[in-house]
Amino acid sequence: MSRLTDLIARAKAKDPALGDELDREFKALASRRAFGLNFERHKPESVELPGRDVRRGDKVHVLPPRGSTAKGDQRLWRVLRLEGAGKARVAHLSLIDAAEPETSEVPVADLVVVAEFRDYIYPGLVSTGKVTQGGDKPFHTVINGENFHALEALTYTHRGKIDAIYIDPPYNPTFSK
Repeated sequence: MSRLTDLIARAKAKDPALGDELDREFKALASRRAFGLNFERHKPESVELPGRDVRRGDKVHVLPPRGSTAKGDQRLWRVLRLEGAGKARVAHLSLIDAAEPETSEVPVADLVVVAEFRDYIYPGLVSTGKVTQGGDKPFHTVINGENFHALEALTYTHRGKIDAIYIDPPYNPTFSK
């Protein structure tokens, strides 16, 4: 969701008629076909890292109760300290960028680590299979991951050794051929 749609939503909350009018105009402009290279300002991306252990200093989201289809707490929390062991392990959290300080204690099992755009993460590449048909000939590699983080990892392992990179565009349900 772009910053503009957030601002329109805020305008709708204060003045529904104005918000609806702005929304109609925005949709009319956004529906125009764009040609060439286009840049749309958007919120910086973040990615949840469910396989990563929670550590002091991490940014986290609080997960919804198990079996629930509701969205968890999407606010960003920082882990101040950890106490306990095993299933009784509890994290002491502080809300990031809060107008007034807010703290919470949450079981570690109910947290997922979050990496924001430009946060350093050190992903490991794990082979999930391969097809060999050309002996020592050049080959293709598929990396399934967040685009930015996958490219960052490649700068360490394959700098100067890659001829081309194809980045699969995000799924767009509004586009039809």
